Amino acid sequence: MLYYAAVFFVIAIIAGIFGFGGIAAGAAEIARILFFIFIVIFLVSLIMGLGKGKWRS
Repeated sequence: MLYYAAVFFVIAIIAGIFGFGGIAAGAAEIARILFFIFIVIFLVSLIMGLGKGKWRS
């Protein structure tokens, strides 16, 4: 998912350079949403992993 966020970020930068403001804004928004989803999933899996190791010992 982080890969797709990076891809949309690169698309937004390229579109911004060439002057396509609407496309750049849309791609940047998609990249931002995917990045925050990635962060949430990462934190949930980190907490679940810490809890899993704690219960086994």
